[in-house]
Amino acid sequence: MPIAKPFSAYAGTRALVTGHSGFKGGWLVAWLAKLGANITGVSLPPDQGPDNLFERAKIGERCQDTRWIDIRDDSAIDRLMQEIRPKIVFHLAAQPLVHRSYREPLRTFATNILGAANVLEAARHCEEVEAVVFVTSDKVYDNKEWMWAYRENDRLGGLDPYSASKGAAEIVARSFMEVLRGPSGGYRLATARGGNVVGGGDWSENRIVPDIVRALRAGEPLVLRHPEATRPWQHVLELCAGYLSLGAHLLVGNAARGQPPSHFTGAFNFGPDRTNEMPVRRLVDAALTVWGQPDHPVELGESRLHESTYLRVDSSKSQAELGWRPTLGFDDTMLWTMEWYRRYAEVPSCASLLVDEQIDAYADLYERKCI
Repeated sequence: MPIAKPFSAYAGTRALVTGHSGFKGGWLVAWLAKLGANITGVSLPPDQGPDNLFERAKIGERCQDTRWIDIRDDSAIDRLMQEIRPKIVFHLAAQPLVHRSYREPLRTFATNILGAANVLEAARHCEEVEAVVFVTSDKVYDNKEWMWAYRENDRLGGLDPYSASKGAAEIVARSFMEVLRGPSGGYRLATARGGNVVGGGDWSENRIVPDIVRALRAGEPLVLRHPEATRPWQHVLELCAGYLSLGAHLLVGNAARGQPPSHFTGAFNFGPDRTNEMPVRRLVDAALTVWGQPDHPVELGESRLHESTYLRVDSSKSQAELGWRPTLGFDDTMLWTMEWYRRYAEVPSCASLLVDEQIDAYADLYERKCI
């Protein structure tokens, strides 16, 4: 199938992906491999549950090399960077769960702030690194629970340990972007902010879609904490397309507009259209319908932890500067997500095939809409 033109920059390119054993990292590696990148993956080993995406979808086999390294180990990260000398780094490794951040705040801060700084510092001392896509979250903003979307220059914040760590990581990234230049002038760095991602292969604790699938497979009632909370839901491939587009522009710029690669440093939001903003209960109804069990029992639970009720980001900068566009509406987002899980539940060995099928289908849609 045709490859979207901006993504041709990855053919034969040495890429380092941190967090490749995770949900978003696994999908990004699978797409990069299709684009012909030479990938080294760095992360902690995946959770050893029977359903983890890394093993089921053969993510490791799509990499030239896999290294099990904790990004909090600055010496190990520096040695690896000097050994593989990548041209581009996608930094996704993190402690990504809000609820776990309450149980493990120090580990969350150490990983998401100091660990991220270790990656940026190691890249600073590697002359071959030209670009870094630094993935954070939409939760970096000081959320006022208002109806307006946050732009990249809005105030950073975050109350829970996860959000606070990601906001702090953005400040660290800006320091590297603006002040901590490397020996040869430094790499080009951009941060990517998106959130509320869904898609096949996510088995994280206390996330709504994995919770739905677990309840369905176990034949148990689904327990909802905040059914009224509204979220801007987006498929994992929407974010991966954003990361790839941002990385490609950091590598080659936009010759048609006369914009050099340095033009694309800074922060970029990636969020869905307003039509994808739905209450949790609406998402649950859609998911159960796609699965074929619309009457599956649902119960209300309690949560004493702070969670935002409403948060959305303004993606107009990414659309204007990168040509990125949200491609899947809410119904298709849920159809792609729950069909992946349903087919996987029937035949677990087809996980790799499902990943490939959805990447190919999405890349075709993305090329026709965005290129």
